[in-house]
Amino acid sequence: MSLVIEILISIFLLIGGLLSLVGGVGILRFPDVYGRLHAATKSATLGVIGILTGVFLFFLILEHIFIGKILLGIIFVFLTAPVGAFMISRTAYIQGTKMWERTKQDDLKKYIETGETPKDKRS
Repeated sequence: MSLVIEILISIFLLIGGLLSLVGGVGILRFPDVYGRLHAATKSATLGVIGILTGVFLFFLILEHIFIGKILLGIIFVFLTAPVGAFMISRTAYIQGTKMWERTKQDDLKKYIETGETPKDKRS
């Protein structure tokens, strides 16, 4: 049983490391700030969460130690990274940072120019 648990923990750590690596490559490769923020937020956040999950499981199952700080770290990263990236990209957009020339759609343009906010389409 211990071997299966060690393999599961290793899978979490490897997937987390690979996702973080993909996020780093995306930061280097994407042409504009918006794509780079997407790479940093999506894959790097999931990578950190995968690594923290593997560490949490290691200590909980193999060492029999419950570390709540790791769970709080997972929750903190999951909640704050997307919000931070959203605020950075919104600020970059409002400041006039250009999108990549091959970008085909700009959904915020009409809202920024008119000062309106997007309406809730469910009502």
